[in-house]
Amino acid sequence: MNILIVDDHPLIVDSYVTLLSAIDSNENTNFHLAYNCKQAYEKINVLKASDTLLDVAFIDVNLPPYEEMNLRSGDEIGSLVKQRFPDCSLVIISMHCDPVWVNRIAKTLNPLGFISKNDINYKSFPSIMEAITNKETYYTASILEAQKEFIIKNIHWDEHDSKIIQLIADGVKTKDLTKYIPLSLSTIEKRKANLKKQLIFKGGTDAELIERVNNLGLFSSPVSLSN
Repeated sequence: MNILIVDDHPLIVDSYVTLLSAIDSNENTNFHLAYNCKQAYEKINVLKASDTLLDVAFIDVNLPPYEEMNLRSGDEIGSLVKQRFPDCSLVIISMHCDPVWVNRIAKTLNPLGFISKNDINYKSFPSIMEAITNKETYYTASILEAQKEFIIKNIHWDEHDSKIIQLIADGVKTKDLTKYIPLSLSTIEKRKANLKKQLIFKGGTDAELIERVNNLGLFSSPVSLSN
């Protein structure tokens, strides 16, 4: 496995290496380390030129810029990683949890992992790495709370949208929703697509939509998708 770690604090980079090295599944891992945008850019180019697959990239958002290449932050490095290594599991790490900022990063990069430094410690890293290795989305509590706050303030839905989600969770198929909601099928399908765009930032399955609703706590009690 090849893991890229980019952070402008060497002690933090060393800590990540130590924590990741302690996980049994990472015994044969190659770590590629960078401390600013320029070094990250160079590491990515070397890996690409040598046909080395990059499996996971941990990238802090706040990095010294590389003005010559118009790389001014970690999210731009994240975009470069996604361009060069589409199958790489991207993990964004930051101290910032501003709802608007978190929403922007989630929408533009759609990282597999999104971690607030305030939420992690040596005990949580094995769980994070296990999820990332299994290609499972892992957003820490502060990130989810920031997304929830943003969505609640900016979401555009009404009682019909809430009913659509609840009925989907109950196992009602889309074609049958018109029996319960006084809207045409085409209108319901458009609303459903819009909900997915707002909540998971892309098209997705009904199960992913329900999982997202539960993760964000948008209902007073969790809804579960019936078989």
